[in-house]
Amino acid sequence: MTEIQRPGALYQQVAAAIREAILTGEFAPDSLLPSEAQLMARYGVSRPTVRNAIAALRAEGLIDVRHGKGSFVRSDGQPALTLERRISRTTEGKFVMPNGDVWQETEEPNTYRTHTAKDTGRLLQLGEEEALFGCDRLLTDPSTGTRAMHRTLIPFEIAEAVPLLGKEPCKPPAAIYWVLTQAGHKLSWTETVRARMPLPDERTTLQLPDATPILHMARVTHGTDDRPLILEELRIGADRAELAYRITADKQPARCTRT
Repeated sequence: MTEIQRPGALYQQVAAAIREAILTGEFAPDSLLPSEAQLMARYGVSRPTVRNAIAALRAEGLIDVRHGKGSFVRSDGQPALTLERRISRTTEGKFVMPNGDVWQETEEPNTYRTHTAKDTGRLLQLGEEEALFGCDRLLTDPSTGTRAMHRTLIPFEIAEAVPLLGKEPCKPPAAIYWVLTQAGHKLSWTETVRARMPLPDERTTLQLPDATPILHMARVTHGTDDRPLILEELRIGADRAELAYRITADKQPARCTRT
């Protein structure tokens, strides 16, 4: 039995002792923690104290509770999936997404009408409450079971200029890029990535463990005049995926010289 002699609430002392055992490798990543009865005997405390300690470590993200199996030390291994965040074109001019053939649609895409909010309006350079077509997809990587939520937002004014987008806003991204180029746009892209804690529906849909953040990617497709045309958002568990980018050096604009 390990005697608890640290200051603070008793459950915090037990949580600190378990945390130390995890960080020193006594409880290895992906291993099953001792049972509640074993932890009670080890630290000489009651069942509620052990449960409060486990709850505290879950909130920290050190422990993942798997229903029907027990409490496991969170893995420190490599992400299950690498997402190549680049866009390629074939010799015929069609667009190819590196992970485009990986994802499977878990359910039918959901098409709807919506409006810009503060964040989406900023990215699309539109005011709030501007009309949009939306398409939500729930995707799954069949090899790892990793889930992702993909959203496409198309301003009404873009759909009016390119009618096929208004009729079929749930086309895959590569197909949308092709439609836009056929409408005369020379495309470029900008993308931002941020980590945040998931909303309740995101946590449920993505089947995330406790205390797991998501990666939220926002990709804007720009037209010939650099005007934002569409916005895509991809959300995925940060414990499941890593992002890979190909970086090239831009050419500096030529300097004007006086004669």
